[in-house]
Amino acid sequence: MSLIQEFKAFAARGNVIDMAVGIIIGAAFGKIVSSFVGDVIMPPIGLILGGVDFSDLAVTLKAAEGTAPAVVIAYGKFIQTIIDFLIISFAIFMGLKAINTLKKKQEEAAPAGPTKDQELLSEIRDLLKSQQGK
Repeated sequence: MSLIQEFKAFAARGNVIDMAVGIIIGAAFGKIVSSFVGDVIMPPIGLILGGVDFSDLAVTLKAAEGTAPAVVIAYGKFIQTIIDFLIISFAIFMGLKAINTLKKKQEEAAPAGPTKDQELLSEIRDLLKSQQGK
């Protein structure tokens, strides 16, 4: 099998396509959450903390000289990223919890059929009854 044929077989698998769709939707969801955190959550938190804008928090290690930019540790952006992560993690957790709850309800609602062993025992019982009647 050629390399191209192997790649086609790999790419055509349902799991690969599902994964690609999940990654694309996840990236879009990440942008939404980043906007929500940066534009909705952080301004009130900054206001409560005395007008602090987390994205502007940084420690300057070396000031800008001529065309060389300043060397800074932008810990405010790091704080922002941590808050983004926590919100995304919580949203994913709540989504998975809802899915698991729905699955559990469906499993409870579905009638449990007889097991394979029970079916075989029922057949044996029926055969024995039919032989006794003869």
